[in-house]
Amino acid sequence: MLKSNVLAAAAMVALAGCQQAGGKVDTAAIENQLKQAEARWNRAYAAHDGAALAGMYADDAVLANPGAPPVSGIDGIRKETAAFAADPKLQVKFASDRIRVAASGDLAYTRGHYTMTMTDPATNKPAHSRGSYLTVWQKQPDGEWKAIEDFVTPGPGPA
Repeated sequence: MLKSNVLAAAAMVALAGCQQAGGKVDTAAIENQLKQAEARWNRAYAAHDGAALAGMYADDAVLANPGAPPVSGIDGIRKETAAFAADPKLQVKFASDRIRVAASGDLAYTRGHYTMTMTDPATNKPAHSRGSYLTVWQKQPDGEWKAIEDFVTPGPGPA
């Protein structure tokens, strides 16, 4: 009984962790959570961990990579990220330039830039690109933030 009360209290604290007194959403705390999530995402790319990459997405998410049709749903995203992570030449680094959190505290977005190296399927040589991304995040019932829309576009970005 004591254990379940402690767990219930911990869950309540975690769920309330992004609300300040008076029920106001602590957007700074949520921005920090999203920065931490993006840091985990970068580590998953560095580790070529397709499962961890897919774990960043909600079950009904959409992923749109450059030159490819959008992939909907976690099963398709798992397949996409596993193939992507298997490329031995893959190197991805990205960082947000802007984070905005909805007043409700359940939706947010990150927008930023990326650099990427991957194997060009036509030449089997490393291909370099850079560009921008926009990721829409939704707070899940367990309190974790997951991407629900992730759109990546090549183009000018920081050198």
